[in-house]
Amino acid sequence: MTKLERIFSDKGKLAKIIDGYLPRIAQTEMATTIAATIKNHQHLIAEAGTGTGKTFAYLIPAILSNKKIIVSTATKNLQDQLFNNDLPLIRKVLSNHPFKSALLKGRANYLCHYRLKNALDLAEGFNKKEMRLLSKIKTWANRTRHGDISQIDDITESNPIWYQATSTRENCLGADCPDYSDCFLAKARRRAQDADVIVVNHYLLCADWSLRETGFGELLPDAEVIILDEAHQLAEIASNFLGLSLSAKQFNDLSDDTLEAYFKEAKDMPDLRTACDDLKHEAQNLRLAFGSKLRKGEWREIEATPKICGALQSFSEQLQRLEVNLAKAAEKSQDLENCSKRCDELNLQLHSILNDDNKNAIRWYETHRLSFTLGSTPLEIAADFQSFMHQYKATWIFTSATLSVAQSFDHFTNTLGLSNVDSYSWKSPFDYPNQALFYHPRGLPQPNDSDAIERIIELVIPVLQASRGRAFFLFTSYRALNRAVELLENNLDYPLLVQGSRPKTLLLADFKRHGNAVLLGTSSFWEGIDVRGEALSCVIIDKLPFASPFEPILKARLEAMKQQGRNGFFEYQVPAAAIALRQGVGRLIRDVNDSGVLMVCDPRLLKRAYGQIFLDSVPEMRRTREICDVEEFFNH
Repeated sequence: MTKLERIFSDKGKLAKIIDGYLPRIAQTEMATTIAATIKNHQHLIAEAGTGTGKTFAYLIPAILSNKKIIVSTATKNLQDQLFNNDLPLIRKVLSNHPFKSALLKGRANYLCHYRLKNALDLAEGFNKKEMRLLSKIKTWANRTRHGDISQIDDITESNPIWYQATSTRENCLGADCPDYSDCFLAKARRRAQDADVIVVNHYLLCADWSLRETGFGELLPDAEVIILDEAHQLAEIASNFLGLSLSAKQFNDLSDDTLEAYFKEAKDMPDLRTACDDLKHEAQNLRLAFGSKLRKGEWREIEATPKICGALQSFSEQLQRLEVNLAKAAEKSQDLENCSKRCDELNLQLHSILNDDNKNAIRWYETHRLSFTLGSTPLEIAADFQSFMHQYKATWIFTSATLSVAQSFDHFTNTLGLSNVDSYSWKSPFDYPNQALFYHPRGLPQPNDSDAIERIIELVIPVLQASRGRAFFLFTSYRALNRAVELLENNLDYPLLVQGSRPKTLLLADFKRHGNAVLLGTSSFWEGIDVRGEALSCVIIDKLPFASPFEPILKARLEAMKQQGRNGFFEYQVPAAAIALRQGVGRLIRDVNDSGVLMVCDPRLLKRAYGQIFLDSVPEMRRTREICDVEEFFNH
């Protein structure tokens, strides 16, 4: 038995430290495969079903390799879980093999002393509530060690007040900042340089990629092993980073920061103040030109609307006027020089979008309640990602519970341009045939039927009665969710929790506390949610999670594939939807003692040829079309 096998055995260090630890063949095999991959300087795709214990399976062999490691996760929450929970446990397991670890997030996740001081100096610009929050942040700033804004109580990370107390790439002064010696971000980066294991997220990894592409440096140290957890999300995140996205907020923030610097150092330049005010006004006019409807569309819709074209032209001209005024003011202070550079960059990016500089990208727009976004997104990222991999000269390990579609990794490898990469899939150790039941009732409506939700609810209510609540009801659209709420709220004897009514973390806490609730959610509840035990005993999915074919980026990608003689539906839409379905299904069984019913309310599973691909992609479990079997399952 090797050292690695001993660690994962029933008498090994893991068993001694973790209560209830049980050896899993798949976990041990995954760990030994990763150890061999690192030793041989190869790359690996490692799919591990729910319950395999993949985090320990990749961290322990990677740390034992004595290489410099970057672990990238999909979200900041998963980063915190890895750094605060998993790595301390592994440190105990590998007590004879000490290692340094560091957590590194994006710039906006750290308190900025300089911007907080500036905000407090301009107290007259804030109302009482905002001043109270800034005062609370100041008190916390005096005692925090790392300045991670997720660690402060009572102020959520999404609170707008954080813009006044954090920096962005655009407004950070870098080494020229008078508070640079106390900069939390700079300290975090130094810790990362010295660490053996650095925990980042895909957004930060892609930001590093974007910066390396420009030739102006990097955010992350070079590593010998790069592990991408939740790798199924990487392609979408990478596509966003390789493209351009300009929001009204970016321009308004530039105006606000320029005005702040104006009042401090440039009151003798009234044209600068006017230019800021006029840019904000033109941003409002541009939003109004799009109309009141919230939508996301193709650029050709802008080109076909003279009112929007005119507003966009006026907005662009006003940005150029601000650029001229800032160029004159830049020598007055570091802040104004920084604003001038930001304005130059925003102007270049807007020019690139307006003039369609990237022919391999699709241009689009999106409207929000009070703002808008203009964007350009590449249709393919495979070649660019391969270039990024070669820059690092590292062993790359891609892992997730959902990387394959019907036992094939082609969709994942083609999207990222991966070739000559070993791939393995370890099934979940859970006993799905006995722990779960797949219910697909008769009489389901077609997804586009006008009364589809009403008819689905008629079939769902008996299931919720049999399960005594304890269910996630997952939807592919807010419209369907909202209609389901109307139909269910007076027809259930169980607590009804609805996404959007409260913060996600509080909803999940309520769900667990009630023990018999029904939670209705959309995309953010399809993955990354871990509810163990009887509180979640049923997962209901309204329909197969195909992305809207009218979404501009998808529409353009499908058109490009058609021109290449390829079938975009089967090559892209079906695999993407199958992986999304697997994520939703993965909410049901989270522990060896869990049991539950999966209900999928889409007749295309059996009535379309591609339905078998979805059936082949989910865990093997007993299937039924009879409600009596569901009732018997819950009464067993």
